[in-house]
Amino acid sequence: MNTTILLKSRPKGKPTLNDFQFVSDEIPQIEKREVLLKTNYVSVDPYLRGRMNDAKSYIPPFRLNQPISSGIIAEVTESKHPGFTKGDFVSGVLEWKKFQKSNGKGLMKVDPAKAPLSAYLGILGLTGLTAYLGLTEIGKPKKGETLFVSGAAGAVGSVVGQIGKIMGCRVVGTAGTDEKADLLKSTFAFDEAINYKTVPNLRKAIAAACPDGIDVYFDNVGGTVSDAVLFNINPFARIIVCGAISLYNETRMPMGMRIEPFLIKSSALMQGFIVNDYAKKFPDAIKQLSTWITSGKLKYKETIVEGFENIPLAFLDLFEGKNVGKMVVKV
Repeated sequence: MNTTILLKSRPKGKPTLNDFQFVSDEIPQIEKREVLLKTNYVSVDPYLRGRMNDAKSYIPPFRLNQPISSGIIAEVTESKHPGFTKGDFVSGVLEWKKFQKSNGKGLMKVDPAKAPLSAYLGILGLTGLTAYLGLTEIGKPKKGETLFVSGAAGAVGSVVGQIGKIMGCRVVGTAGTDEKADLLKSTFAFDEAINYKTVPNLRKAIAAACPDGIDVYFDNVGGTVSDAVLFNINPFARIIVCGAISLYNETRMPMGMRIEPFLIKSSALMQGFIVNDYAKKFPDAIKQLSTWITSGKLKYKETIVEGFENIPLAFLDLFEGKNVGKMVVKV
């Protein structure tokens, strides 16, 4: 038998396990030019929360009582497709199913001999691409500048900080525990790290950690952390808006500071993006990331949860900050 995870209900505020439903059905039979895929690793990501709302966005919302989908690494267990053979491993945006069939569209072969399979969902997948392309295309960091990263111990943030160091920046980040803050400095080579939950005044803590101000801000969280950063940006600062996890579960439109005066007086750039904006640059970006990993300049952490049945729980744990680096479920 096969197992599928459906979106049972649209969350109001923070999702719960009751918003998901497990159903069983038969393993599908493939036809000509199709492959049967067995799920190995599943990526859970904060952006999936937005797709659970029935609202217009850059990607269509999930439908109720239909499978949820995300980045998945799968093994070809049967093939009637000329482009794939049994035993191939592939990456693609697939449904949360133990087994599923595909016509091959959107699948990319990955090589377990070159990197662990889970890495193709993280550092060599959309996570690494988001970090590299967001920072280089929008942030355009220069040697000697100060880069500030929120959510710095997360999947994207930890990579952004390291790339900033490679490019010669002073790098400072925020995290939600002392352990994560220590990890940023000991493992990911951040110059300073701030536990935003314990400092009495975040605005002053950022100023102390960034005595020369902030030239590039890579924003993964939004909210009060980003408010505090704005008081510390330099003239011509570049603000990269990648995520806003602190706001995703709000039930009403949150009200915060008016950002326009900060942008005007600093002649600052603030730009949001999605990684597919730079899809044509993916091959070169992956090549560069691979080179840095091989040379030891770029490190990565993963939080791997075991068991298909724990996919929803792993997703919920993202909003509790229980991951270090990329959160992946091993089936």
